[in-house]
Amino acid sequence: MKRIAVFTSGGDAPGMNACIRAVVRTAIYHGIEVYGIRKGFNGMISGDFYKMESSSVSNTIQKGGTILKSARSKEFMTREGREKAYEQLKKYEIDGLVAIGGNGTFTGASMFSEEFGIPIVGAPGTIDNDLYGTDYTIGYDTAVNTALDAIDKIRDTADSHERVFFVEVMGRDSGYIAMPCAIGGGAEIVMIPETITSVEQVINTLKNGWERSKTSFIIVIAEGDEEGNATQIAAEVKEALPQMDARVTILGHVQRGGAPTAADRLLASQIGIATVEGLINGKSDVMAGIVNSRLVYTPFKDTINKKKIINQRFVRMVEILSI
Repeated sequence: MKRIAVFTSGGDAPGMNACIRAVVRTAIYHGIEVYGIRKGFNGMISGDFYKMESSSVSNTIQKGGTILKSARSKEFMTREGREKAYEQLKKYEIDGLVAIGGNGTFTGASMFSEEFGIPIVGAPGTIDNDLYGTDYTIGYDTAVNTALDAIDKIRDTADSHERVFFVEVMGRDSGYIAMPCAIGGGAEIVMIPETITSVEQVINTLKNGWERSKTSFIIVIAEGDEEGNATQIAAEVKEALPQMDARVTILGHVQRGGAPTAADRLLASQIGIATVEGLINGKSDVMAGIVNSRLVYTPFKDTINKKKIINQRFVRMVEILSI
């Protein structure tokens, strides 16, 4: 392993730069040349490579986003696109890859590794925390704290104006952001893809609270909830409870940005080191993660296909604490 390359792909997440920094400096520490690939798989196909030095990642650990940029590539999902990428890797004499991203990134990386024999180790970079094989993903802690800070501010307005706020957070397939935000933000209801909470249940909860003279409510909704998005759910509730002043706030991409928390910087640094040392030790087609404070390498096929189950105790906590 004389020369490796690192890239970020898919949605950006706070802490990706800390991970890139750890990859670059770990490679240099072990006497390995390291190249950065700009714009994910698209950059791999077009040959957008550049040699990175220790100074290339100076003053980056605290920055959000990704200095390597990111993109989703339709061309890489074709055999022809992957062949172009392989030719570029051969041109630059790349012996191994570090892929920082989520499910889609690892799906592409796994196919690529299988077809062309390129060793690839992944780093879980996604705010959704939905990857099997790690307790936490890079960017998750920051996203939760960003969303929670917004919910705290919304709570002030909800209380002042006696309103019901439907707050939509990211989580197309997962309630990992919504659940801690609901508990930490004192929400009365949380709606996530992993559990079934009907609009009728929401209406009954609000009605019961109103009858107990409760005048403000926060409902946290993951964008992928089976009942619909926050706007749809709020419209149904307004129709059933016209006496309540209901408002919708969609936090959106604000959850992706900002300086990573200390927890995300530490996690990203640990995993960045683990990806390079995994390549050195012959690992491939795996994701590096931390489970129960221990470093583990999980095959991409398991990371992609196995479901990461949300802690059901959290669901009960919301029920108990929202009374």
